[in-house]
Amino acid sequence: MFQGLDHASVVVLAKAFVMGIGSIAPAIGIGRLVGKAMEAIGRNPEAAGKIFVPMLLGAAFAEAVAIYALVVAFTLK
Repeated sequence: MFQGLDHASVVVLAKAFVMGIGSIAPAIGIGRLVGKAMEAIGRNPEAAGKIFVPMLLGAAFAEAVAIYALVVAFTLK
C-alpha cells in the first residue's frame, strides 16, 4: 500500500489521520452540547446563567481531546 512512499510522506499521512480522527469526536460533541444548551435556554431563559458556565466547561473538556490529538501529531517523527 505504501510501497512508493518514503518515511517522511508516511509520517505526514499519519499526522493527517491523527488530526482528522482526533478532531471528529470533539466537534460532534461540542456541537451537540451547545445545541442542547441553547435548546434548554430557549425553553427556560431564566436558567441561562446556570446553563452557560457548565456548557463552556464541557466544551473546554471536549476540546482538550482535539488538543491532545494535535500534540500527538506534533510528536510523530
